[in-house]
Amino acid sequence: MIWRKSTYSDGGEGDTCVEIAETATHIAIRDSKAPARATVSVSASSFTAFVEGVKRRDR
Repeated sequence: MIWRKSTYSDGGEGDTCVEIAETATHIAIRDSKAPARATVSVSASSFTAFVEGVKRRDR
């Protein structure tokens, strides 16, 4: 899996954020400070709905 961090991650080491990785059907999410620990996996459509909701709230 290829993990990537948000461009909005905290400065410095850039390790105070979550990372995501795309699979064929799901989005995996993990804590960048503890990458060896458990991940959360959600459907791509659920993740998209979550991100859209966050964007609407930020306005």
